[in-house]
Amino acid sequence: MHIMTALPLAAILIGTFTGPAGAHPSLERREANVGAPYKAVMRVPHGCEGSATTRVRVQIPEGVIGVKPQPKPGWTIETTRGPYAQTYPYYHGAKLTEGVREITWSGRLPDDNYDEFVFVGFVAATLNAGDTVHFPTVQECEKGRAAWTEVAVAGQSAHDLKMPAPAIRLVQAQGHSQQVAETRTYKAGDLVIEAPWTRATPGGSKVGAGFMKITNTGKQPDRLVGGSAEVAKDFEVHEMSMSGDVMKMRRLAKGLEIKPGETVELKPSSYHIMLMGLARPLKVDETIKGTLVFDRAGTVAIEYSVRPIGAQPASGGHKH
Repeated sequence: MHIMTALPLAAILIGTFTGPAGAHPSLERREANVGAPYKAVMRVPHGCEGSATTRVRVQIPEGVIGVKPQPKPGWTIETTRGPYAQTYPYYHGAKLTEGVREITWSGRLPDDNYDEFVFVGFVAATLNAGDTVHFPTVQECEKGRAAWTEVAVAGQSAHDLKMPAPAIRLVQAQGHSQQVAETRTYKAGDLVIEAPWTRATPGGSKVGAGFMKITNTGKQPDRLVGGSAEVAKDFEVHEMSMSGDVMKMRRLAKGLEIKPGETVELKPSSYHIMLMGLARPLKVDETIKGTLVFDRAGTVAIEYSVRPIGAQPASGGHKH
């Protein structure tokens, strides 16, 4: 696999293309959650009027970020990178300004065979549930090519198109509501823990982060010194801070102090919990069981709600 700079997909759409009007390339999963990972399986059922497919080019729509193609035996993969129209929040406070905008697979798929081309990405939280996003796709064959790039206009059905672009419909994640998650509280001695949450993680990631508010209603200081999560091998308390233009992160070896009468908010780019050695990716709208361990208050069982990649605290809070 290698990265190259190639002509944009639009450049090869100039001219007349012909292709079969029957079964066409399509995405196996026709829906995707906003602010969540998406695994795209592009199905190619035939070639160009009896001719074998030699290249498959897929354009990545705006708002689908962090795209990575899956290696495919017998095929070479080329990716074209470019800037996004805006900056998108990613996981662990990262922000993406560019990424893969087009993927090209080169090989040979006989007309009488069927195959799948796979890549993963993330549907940005800035996109809207109910919208449809399209992945214009071009098949280049030993003889001819087929451009599956047509997009229905207002009032038109995609079924009326001769060469429809593969598409997915965006939906809101179902399950535990955000409102319920944001009002979940736990007590441990004089401590009140509010709304523990974490962010969804991409496939293959072994690290997550935990956030929440902790208020000390007592007269003695306490300290968060440890904990656990059912999907993580290790749990550490960290602090992220800026030193000039450099962001630094360090482990708090003695834990995080919560003084009497104060609220400490664990949030992105500040105090937070590192969940390391994840056994699997964290998915939007699920809950993750865990514990927190305090010097004075002891151990308390909690649940983290999983929000979309790039999510921010739902409301402000007191600073440490």
